Amino acid sequence: MPRIPTMNDVAREARVSLKTVSRHVNGATNIDPELAARISAAIVKLGYRRNLSAASIRPGRTSRTIGLVISDLANPYYSTLAGAVESVADAAGYLVTIASSNEEGPRHDRLVDRLMEQRVDGLIVVPPQHPARDWSEVASPIPPLVFLDRPTPYEGADTVLADNGGGAREATSALCRAGARRIAYVGDSPGIHTMRERHAGYAAALAAAGIRVAESLVITTAHTREQARRAVGALLRDGSADAVFAANNRATIGALLAFRQAGRRLPLIGFDDFETALLGSPPVSVVSQDIELMGRTAAELMIARLNGDGSEFVTRVFPTRLVLRGSEKPDPEEGR
Repeated sequence: MPRIPTMNDVAREARVSLKTVSRHVNGATNIDPELAARISAAIVKLGYRRNLSAASIRPGRTSRTIGLVISDLANPYYSTLAGAVESVADAAGYLVTIASSNEEGPRHDRLVDRLMEQRVDGLIVVPPQHPARDWSEVASPIPPLVFLDRPTPYEGADTVLADNGGGAREATSALCRAGARRIAYVGDSPGIHTMRERHAGYAAALAAAGIRVAESLVITTAHTREQARRAVGALLRDGSADAVFAANNRATIGALLAFRQAGRRLPLIGFDDFETALLGSPPVSVVSQDIELMGRTAAELMIARLNGDGSEFVTRVFPTRLVLRGSEKPDPEEGR
């Protein structure tokens, strides 16, 4: 493997001092033009690249990098969040390093430690389902920190959330108004904050309608769309449910796959909009949260902290919006 050229190599090639090369690569403009031209030519000839990781260790220097730890980049929800964070960070001159915890606490902790070792200027984090340690146990200094999508008990950070409980309550109430009484809840583990909040909203809407929650209709093991498909398929076969509230986009897609396989559908509302929701017949009704706004807000809070904002930490909770497109209603063909 060829040796990576260093600043010393550039200095020798350009026949200038190491200090002059250092000043040039760090943006100094008061260098003799002839020396600057020789240094630039040497950099091109040798293929030298500045070592930002090393530079960030020096007093007063930063890496101009923000670490973003999410749950699963393959999930469109998190890829949208990441894209929104990147757009704000890029405009402010920061690079975003993205990593996925896959909901694993130990992996999440390793990623956080690795990013801190690489001297990121700040961290935006989606806390994992099962944290392996408390943030109070993380060795200082902890860079500016923003929690996104889920809160934690740690008080030294800003937090950006959606109103998960309110959105689920509104969706379940809409299914009740459409005539459903045996509404299934299909979602991921209640160990995830958003799932707990959405289940609580679901239960609150049923209570307000005078309907008892049937535990046989509460499915909290649908981590993938395939698991959701199997769960909803079983509900269709035994006839125990007359509607479905899908607590995330993968559960919604799983439900749609089950409907297609069975050749019939149940009234359905899903949490989180998705690109193909409009392609169904009828289109899928959803609880829509402004994912891009959440990502942008998290990044804006981070940039403000990096620019010296020392105000009290805040928690921003954004409202959701119920978008009814027809799938919340019974199939007019059913029962004919």
